[in-house]
Amino acid sequence: MQNYLDFEKGLAEIEGKAEELRALGRQDPTMKVDEEAAGLDKKAKTMLADLYGDLSPWRKAQVARHPNRPHCKDYIDALFTEYTPLAGDRNFADDPAVMGGLARLDDRPVVVIGQEKGNDTASRIARNFGMMRPEGYRKVVRLMDLADRFGLPVITLVDTPGAYPGKGAEERGQSEAIARSTEKCLSLRVPLISVIIGEGMSGGAIALTTGNRVAMLEHAIYTVISPEGCASILWKNAEKMREAAEALRLTAQNLLKLRVIDRVIAEPVGGAQRDPDAAIASVGQALSAMLADFDGKSGDQIRDDRRKKFLDMGMVAL
Repeated sequence: MQNYLDFEKGLAEIEGKAEELRALGRQDPTMKVDEEAAGLDKKAKTMLADLYGDLSPWRKAQVARHPNRPHCKDYIDALFTEYTPLAGDRNFADDPAVMGGLARLDDRPVVVIGQEKGNDTASRIARNFGMMRPEGYRKVVRLMDLADRFGLPVITLVDTPGAYPGKGAEERGQSEAIARSTEKCLSLRVPLISVIIGEGMSGGAIALTTGNRVAMLEHAIYTVISPEGCASILWKNAEKMREAAEALRLTAQNLLKLRVIDRVIAEPVGGAQRDPDAAIASVGQALSAMLADFDGKSGDQIRDDRRKKFLDMGMVAL
């Protein structure tokens, strides 16, 4: 079932009418509805291209959060073979908001780590909507240590509204765990390739995206705070999220210009939720290309490349 965003209401009406016509045609084969339905399809296709050809930052935020977008598990299932999940931080517990383990990408051994939001009510609650707790970040550090020890590239798939802000998480050292994960990213002597597939919010995302190469899907978002949170702080009014989204420069296109990210991965017309298989295939191609950039490089070169990338951010030539 297709879920429509609020700015897609006109599109929903046209596609709904086309489906109604086809349903009538199936019920009564004497009715000639194919031509009219095809005309509506053509109109819907044009409207879809127009809508997604010039999305505002707030609309991109809505698309990034679309429930039908492919999630981390979908990418792992489709792109990686011999995936062997590893659980727990060897200290407190396993965090179901983060998936990770050994796998192969194009028959190349890697460690893959990703935030999983879930795809229905039960799984979203179980996964805590992709909001990691301290044990999740410590699990990430453990997996990165494993990758470093055995010389395996690390791939991270980021999709989170932020780190979990609950009392228990704070008591167990949420900020420290995020900082340790970020520190581990910077110290790795193997390639770290990150792709933001949906939301990349605050330190909850940074802890997995301090990589040699950081890519974003075309309609993903990456920012220090959600538009609603920013609006609540600046204007004491969460309804000003549209203005906040504009000010945050959270789109892939803006972040590429600012050199915060290295690559924008194109999505199918209408977003990844319209054609998940095509979106996943595009991410797979981008991952292979970005990994190839580090073939033949030493551990010191890989680590220095990553550190320089982040030290150079924000520098302006005088």
